Amino acid sequence: MTAKADRPYDIVVYGATGYTGRLVAEYLAHHYQGKGPKWAMAGRSADKLAEVRDLIGAPADVPLLVANSDDPASMQALAESTRVVVTTVGPYQLYGEPLLAACVAAGTDYADLCGEPAWMRQMIDKYHAAAQGSGARIAFSSGFDSIPFDLGVLMLQQEAVKRHGSAAPRVKGRVRAMQGGFSGGTAASLKATMAALGQDHSLVAYMVSPFGLTPGFEGPPQPNGDAPNYDEALGSWCAPFIMATINTKNVHRTNQLLGHPYGADFQYDEMVLTGPGDQGEAIAKHMASTPMMGGENGPKPGEGPTPEERQNGHYDVLFLGEWPDGRTIRYGVKGRYDPGYGSTSRMIAETGIALLSCQAAGAVATPGALLGEALVERLRKHAEISFAVED
Repeated sequence: MTAKADRPYDIVVYGATGYTGRLVAEYLAHHYQGKGPKWAMAGRSADKLAEVRDLIGAPADVPLLVANSDDPASMQALAESTRVVVTTVGPYQLYGEPLLAACVAAGTDYADLCGEPAWMRQMIDKYHAAAQGSGARIAFSSGFDSIPFDLGVLMLQQEAVKRHGSAAPRVKGRVRAMQGGFSGGTAASLKATMAALGQDHSLVAYMVSPFGLTPGFEGPPQPNGDAPNYDEALGSWCAPFIMATINTKNVHRTNQLLGHPYGADFQYDEMVLTGPGDQGEAIAKHMASTPMMGGENGPKPGEGPTPEERQNGHYDVLFLGEWPDGRTIRYGVKGRYDPGYGSTSRMIAETGIALLSCQAAGAVATPGALLGEALVERLRKHAEISFAVED
């Protein structure tokens, strides 16, 4: 096996012919043209890869690698050819393990967009120790789920220690604004998750527990964010947030992997702010009773927001840290572009680049635990995402 420093590529984008993978390749081609990492595009079809390379305006000499999750030898060859793999090929519970296993075996760093908690827990149990041994750094959830939330809490807590001498024992994640759509790939992941739960009821425990990704650790009861409520501190009604199921687990995973700097009694939840008064209450109740994705008329895999929708999308998340004595701290994370795709493609690309200089030990982990503030700085500089304390 080739030593990592001698491998031909720095980063390989696996799934480059898919909807999100194409956006990742396009970002690397244009944002780092003539500079930056040596990268390649990988997927099942050489012809489709060549077609996408031309469509996105990538240089003609960007290498094209044929690989398929059904072919373990191709997964091994892919993992051994590069220092980092960025994969957008989901649902990961259907297609992800062969590549993840190959990366762990080869000591290759890996970033994905997984928001499938039951599969993630299975992979933690199966590969964490092996990743520690090989040095492979496996960064799950390197897109909108869950980077803004994982890193938002991390940065709030760093500021809390500076200002108040201790981490906030209670943090609220509150979505103030969000505009963007779901792709067919996201809907397919949800469908696959529900099918997996139907076949193996033991996986339900990982889905419902906020500590489903922290084997060996069970923290205190967590705030219930699955019903509308009025938040006196913020003067607003709140509605359940569809991504809280995965984001809260990743925040607790980061806290565990870093040695519980937020405290072993840390409490965290996420909701959507809908405004004050009767109107805010009505919106919250409507959101709580209306599915946010799915349905027969939804997008199919490979489909997603239009270029205009991606360009015009945005998000704004407030993190409120609270102490029992009444002290508070506010921290905001704001992103340009559609959160799930325009911004996500930038986030996972920058996660891959950040992994190239990462000094963390091997682990099946989170971007927050592996990269922390170094990734925040990359996202500020390159991905048009702001992280800032709010006085």
